Amino acid sequence: MNILALDLGTSSVRGLVLDADTQPLPGALARRKVDLAIGDDGTGTLSGRDYLASLVECLDELAESGHLHDVGLVAVSAQWHSVLPLDRDGAPLGPVITWLDTRPAPVGRTAGPADPDGFHQRTGCWWHRSYWSMRLPWLREQSGTPIARFVGLPEYVLGELLDSAPMSISQASGTGLLDLRTLRWDEEALTLAEARPEELPPLGELDWHGRLRVDLARRWPQLAQARWSPPVGDGGASNVGSGCVDPSRAAVTVGTSAAVRLMQRIPAGEPMPRLPERLWRYRVDHDHVVTGAAYANGGNLFAWADRELRLPRGAELDAALALVPAGGGRPADSRFGGDRAPGLAPAGSGELRGLSFGTTAVDILAGLMQGLCELVAEDLGVLESTIDKPVGVVLGGGAVAASVWWRQAFATALAPRPVSHQRNPEIGATGAALVALGRFGDAIELADIGRTDELVLPTTAGGSHPQYPS
Repeated sequence: MNILALDLGTSSVRGLVLDADTQPLPGALARRKVDLAIGDDGTGTLSGRDYLASLVECLDELAESGHLHDVGLVAVSAQWHSVLPLDRDGAPLGPVITWLDTRPAPVGRTAGPADPDGFHQRTGCWWHRSYWSMRLPWLREQSGTPIARFVGLPEYVLGELLDSAPMSISQASGTGLLDLRTLRWDEEALTLAEARPEELPPLGELDWHGRLRVDLARRWPQLAQARWSPPVGDGGASNVGSGCVDPSRAAVTVGTSAAVRLMQRIPAGEPMPRLPERLWRYRVDHDHVVTGAAYANGGNLFAWADRELRLPRGAELDAALALVPAGGGRPADSRFGGDRAPGLAPAGSGELRGLSFGTTAVDILAGLMQGLCELVAEDLGVLESTIDKPVGVVLGGGAVAASVWWRQAFATALAPRPVSHQRNPEIGATGAALVALGRFGDAIELADIGRTDELVLPTTAGGSHPQYPS
């Protein structure tokens, strides 16, 4: 049996076909770039209809190239926290509000939870612009049309493709409305969100699997009998794809954004360890949780620098970065997109300091990369306090897979912890497949972990740099 793994990301939508051991089949990858609307006012949105069209194009491409044969299972990794208002007919009322959007604000005289710490411990979240408890009232206030109900991007997209599309427990945990222990909507969170359960997606049952709609099964007959598994939040999927499925190793993932996360097996109904004030906690599935911190900056820092600073390309950029020692570059606050929860810094909070006429574009890029490393290092220390011991670290995601220098900078910032990296850039899709198969125990063995010595070496006294080890 082959597995179709979908990654419903922020900067792109991707579909790839894996074999039964979750290894990618050669050439079986389709990708479409996502057009994000980003503004200085904190806007971070995308078109739900265009996103759906991009996913359909990916499926068409894989079908036409013959890659969908023998697919018996479809696994989905999807971005957390998105929300889309719908009218009574299920049509979108505006764009999808993504995790990037920092505009939502409290409405009226709402003062937030009666016991903020208790709320945080139950939901793993805060009353914050990142979550539905604040986003839904704000959307109602902004909308010129009555909103009938709300869905996330995965529920909207899959609702157009499948016979049913309830919200998975993993996706629900990212709304900030779910009680992580009971796996029910939290009553206080619903009150804050000014929402009734019928205005939200139904919660998926433990054994839910979807099927392609009859009309679309004619379009993609290879998928007619395939089972669709519940979408896994992209952060949880990335932990599994990185082989970080127990408290001995934390995953540091850098895609469009970045995060540091620790995964634990805590089945529904069981008590959870106390959650530090600055960390969030979400569910991977009914039996596993991830605890961590996330940042609105990651690979988007490189994309900005590449677009605006006329960086050198390819090997020339690698060589230039190799001359910048880890911890080097210009001092920078990398929060260009503001803070993710629980921080409140707005979009546009990034800073560059210590510039001179000798400063190069590569110096600025290195400073931005180093700034993110320092944020992660601080939060990793807090994360380790929840288990009272140091952890190993696995770096993953397309941004660090593409940058040897960034891996070295992380290794230096996170020392003395052992740091390795996952060479597979499709860790989200691969992790979602492993979750769908229930193969958590195999995740470590299947992860393509690179050596920690595959790093940039220091420059020599003469200013040249040695060759990378093969």
